[in-house]
Amino acid sequence: MIDTLVVVAGARVRQDLDTVPAYRPGRPLTGTGGPAYRCASNETPDAPLPGVLAAIAAQAESANRYPDMAAGALTSALAQTLQVPPEHVVLGPGSVGVLQAMLAAVTAPGDEVVYAWRSFEAYPIVTRVAGATPVQVPVLADGRHDVDAMAAAVTDRTRMVVVCTPNNPTGPVVTAAELDRLLDAVGDDVLVVVDEAYVEFVRADDAADGLARYRSRANVAVLRTFSKAYGLAGLRVGYGVAHEPVATAVRKTSIPFGVSSLAQAAALESLRHVEALRERVDAVVAERERVVAGLAASGWEVPDPQGNFVWFGLGERSELMGDACARAGLAVRVFGGEGVRVTIAEPAANDLLLDVAAALR
Repeated sequence: MIDTLVVVAGARVRQDLDTVPAYRPGRPLTGTGGPAYRCASNETPDAPLPGVLAAIAAQAESANRYPDMAAGALTSALAQTLQVPPEHVVLGPGSVGVLQAMLAAVTAPGDEVVYAWRSFEAYPIVTRVAGATPVQVPVLADGRHDVDAMAAAVTDRTRMVVVCTPNNPTGPVVTAAELDRLLDAVGDDVLVVVDEAYVEFVRADDAADGLARYRSRANVAVLRTFSKAYGLAGLRVGYGVAHEPVATAVRKTSIPFGVSSLAQAAALESLRHVEALRERVDAVVAERERVVAGLAASGWEVPDPQGNFVWFGLGERSELMGDACARAGLAVRVFGGEGVRVTIAEPAANDLLLDVAAALR
């Protein structure tokens, strides 16, 4: 039973919500008199892929109608693209929406959810909202998951383990060997969710393949999104792949009509432009490599970035860098007392980052 708290407005709300951290977006841009770049939320600076805006406009004509609740066309397209049964595909308002439904499906108050920390800021929020208890396992000094410590943190109360690869905000991937070691140590009745929101940007040869592990293990599910590489962050559409018992349960706990008709049309059209997506992602990866080389030239050593962002583990100097970036016209994500995450954005924005970083070194 979840405790409640009487509030002056007369409603009774869950007392445990006092422990839920607020999601904090990146800093808003302030007036600098010069260019201003959004580098705080890992968005792509590019417009949606070819044909997507037209698909959105066409779908908007029927915005007075509810969307297809099953997202049949998009589900079928994803199943064909990923070569999985359509019954294994679940849609939601961003991958975090799918994760929230997964938590509602497999956890109850008192159950535990294990994940690395620092990792995606939404994990403790959605875990607490589900009534479960977060178990945060510190990342290693180089920003990687400590999979052995995560395995040791699993108890008979653990219902889910979340693996974020590449890890947001620190950047490195979980390797195939590391994921296998974790899976071997976790019971078959614990759902292991591999969050691959940035999978399109990964170039590490030894990176874990969540879909491959899902194919061979019934307790593995995968999360992906159209928000990052596909450039649809404003439409909120993500998906999960899980074996049928889990996928069926997730559909029951998902919000009805959670993915709008515009989002479905945009995602469906996006899947038709494989080559254009590859070109855009390759351009981001090239910029990422250029930024890392520039940082190294000025004396910086950052964790191996495999997403579309870089991480500066600055500790108490994080606010100093955040302020310096803001003055230069860059909105970045500051995690107070821990570090700063900066999105790989337009080349001009990346040049400003290199200038700020060199000055701070």
